[in-house]
Amino acid sequence: MSRDLTLFPEDEIGNTLWQMSQDGDDLNSEREIEFSMLFPSQELALKFGQILLENNQKLSFTPNEANEDLPWEITAYPYMPATYENITSYQELLVAGAEPLKGQFAGVYFIA
Repeated sequence: MSRDLTLFPEDEIGNTLWQMSQDGDDLNSEREIEFSMLFPSQELALKFGQILLENNQKLSFTPNEANEDLPWEITAYPYMPATYENITSYQELLVAGAEPLKGQFAGVYFIA
């Protein structure tokens, strides 16, 4: 099967989804996907977490020792098909919501 770049662009997310597809993963089946955001203070992270909770999002809140400038992590766990459009749209939504709180996107992780 040749790679459709509209479904699997040549970037980190597109490459990951392409590999998952090649491994036989049904990307249209809904699954939990982890999106992590980092914040400079506990207060700002909790404000962001409250926004997610008010929008019925499952999340976790933990210290992040790997980055001393952004030591607090909020991870959201939306349940969705693993399509490029879904993932990048949700990521953009998180980034826009975190920007006023000095949050930075840390990554997306696919739960097997």
